[in-house]
Amino acid sequence: MFVMKTLVVGASGATGRQLVEQLLIKGNKVKVVVRSPEKLPESWKNNERMKIISASLLDLSDEEMIELTIDCDSIASCLGHNMNWKGIYGQPRKLVTDAARRLCYAVEANKPESPVKYVLMNTTGNRNRDLNEPISFSQKCVIGLLRILLPPQVDNEKAADYLRIKVGQKNQFIEWVAVRPDGLIDENDVTDYELYPSPIRSAIFNAGKTSRINVGHFMASLISENSLWNKWKGQMPVIYNKSSLD
Repeated sequence: MFVMKTLVVGASGATGRQLVEQLLIKGNKVKVVVRSPEKLPESWKNNERMKIISASLLDLSDEEMIELTIDCDSIASCLGHNMNWKGIYGQPRKLVTDAARRLCYAVEANKPESPVKYVLMNTTGNRNRDLNEPISFSQKCVIGLLRILLPPQVDNEKAADYLRIKVGQKNQFIEWVAVRPDGLIDENDVTDYELYPSPIRSAIFNAGKTSRINVGHFMASLISENSLWNKWKGQMPVIYNKSSLD
């Protein structure tokens, strides 16, 4: 039986932790890069299918990035900016974008025999510009203001644009999916959720809810199930808790 090996960046965050747990449940081998390994669950440290690397991802050299990704079948990014002054306005302002760019460069340098899956956690506040997604004038105004006031909004947009435009749909070495949850909430168990190619409600004025554990479950399923991957690769699916649509 083939066992996937997945590199998870942003694994110490609230959604990243859920993703790692779901990958382990599905039998994957998991490699994580974190700045503070001491804060990780003890169950991870004692799991033979886990490899924990203590580092700041963007401080790694290109050579170290290449070595980091050389044995990975998939990469999942749950990176995000801490919601405090330093996290929003401090460096690195392009954390998510720079990570996507450098990790994809490393994969291409490795020239894997089969395409590596890159799964990016994104946001419903970012439109898929490959589709004609309708958006109201008032929401356009709010998003425009967020771009000016909140650098993480621009970072999320540019990270998805990097995958859409630079990696594209026909890359020999990389396939990708950008997962767009709506308003994130914490729940203890996986519940029913629904997937759509585009938002079915306004991310600003009528947001739905998506539990972090459901995001982790969907991302892990994309990585583990080829049929699901083939359905969504090259797209930016939106995920909602089913209960928030009732």
